[in-house]
Amino acid sequence: MVPAVIAGLGNPGTVYAQTRHNTGFHVLDALASRARATFRVDSLANGLAAKATLGGRVAWLVKPLTYMNDSGTCVSAHLQFYKLPVEGLLVVHDDINLALGAVKLSVGGGDGGHNGLTSILQHLPNTFARLRIGIGGKHWPGQDLADHVLGKFTDEEQTILANHTAFYVQGIETWLAKGTSITQNFINRKPTQ
Repeated sequence: MVPAVIAGLGNPGTVYAQTRHNTGFHVLDALASRARATFRVDSLANGLAAKATLGGRVAWLVKPLTYMNDSGTCVSAHLQFYKLPVEGLLVVHDDINLALGAVKLSVGGGDGGHNGLTSILQHLPNTFARLRIGIGGKHWPGQDLADHVLGKFTDEEQTILANHTAFYVQGIETWLAKGTSITQNFINRKPTQ
């Protein structure tokens, strides 16, 4: 079976740790832990990468260090270096249009205002899979969107996210083993809090 690339989106540095926009990094860390894989600096693509076997398939776990707005350079470089098709890419990212903790697997579609997806779409065809992790919308109508996504989760929100992380990891393993359609039937439901 052809290897896959699982890219989790976020921003590097401790100032962004635990922010809503780093949900992709959070899920990739859990995935690496499950696979007992270790991230190493990949200077070629300006990211962190770990080789893992999950769902019976080899997968490169990638966390871009390019900052969100330039995620596409790192993600596309990995696909090119390993000569992998874009259909073998799964991008894990936060989504303000889904309730906190909810998850949805989709293929194609717009960027939804997500700068990381905008960057990836500038480098790759729009045929890759996305695992969208709900972080909930703005807390009040006038709140600046950047303040919301770059804000840290409250303790209660962190607990909700932590309680669902194993389900996200299970969904990614299912995608690796069985593909998109079967995984959509499994994962595209609203988890209970």
